[in-house]
Amino acid sequence: MSAELKEIQARLGHFAKAVPEVAAGFRQLTKAAGAAGRFSPAQKELFAAAFGVVRGCEDCVVYHIDAARRLGAEREELLELLAVTVEMGGGPAMVYGAKALKAFDEAN
Repeated sequence: MSAELKEIQARLGHFAKAVPEVAAGFRQLTKAAGAAGRFSPAQKELFAAAFGVVRGCEDCVVYHIDAARRLGAEREELLELLAVTVEMGGGPAMVYGAKALKAFDEAN
């Protein structure tokens, strides 16, 4: 686990302790949205990372790329999705897409 991911998780944990009801509700939403359906949980994590790319949320990119890798996402799946992300998001998506690929390649 990267130092960046540990820092993100620490910040989220600190915030969750400050607003436990909100955090519990968000965890429930995350669990429901990420459950297997037509798309696998790994694919859904890649989608979440793609949204992070388009929104310019570096922490989202790192967090969801780590989850996608742990769930078995493949680099080629990420690259295919990042191509569509760049198409829809333009230059900023290109920059954050590079961040997503770096996070994927550096994850243990």
